[in-house]
Amino acid sequence: MSPELYAKFMNGLFGFVAGACFAMIIGFVWGGWTTATTTQKLNDEAVLASRAAICVAQFKNAANYKVKIKEFQGTESYQRGEIIEKGGYDKMPGQEAASWGVASACVAGLEAVIKTGT
Repeated sequence: MSPELYAKFMNGLFGFVAGACFAMIIGFVWGGWTTATTTQKLNDEAVLASRAAICVAQFKNAANYKVKIKEFQGTESYQRGEIIEKGGYDKMPGQEAASWGVASACVAGLEAVIKTGT
């Protein structure tokens, strides 16, 4: 291989590598690309948020909502998840057991409902 052809080849190779790196940086920073781990995390957070909303709705639709909300407010913050679990509000319709983390997310949702007064 002649020195001129070698130089052209190396310049082309470095240009290709630099362009690929530049495209990846642009894609991940500004283009919205994500890795599988990030996508799974976002998915899990969205599912938990929807389950917490269902839990709050189940709590608010209970027959004795006024009594339960007063009991909820009178309980220490670290015990509020137990009220949700004992009432079964963290179980989704059609499920026998509650998913992990729903009770604590439901507590946060109920605290926001109480704070806003809705």
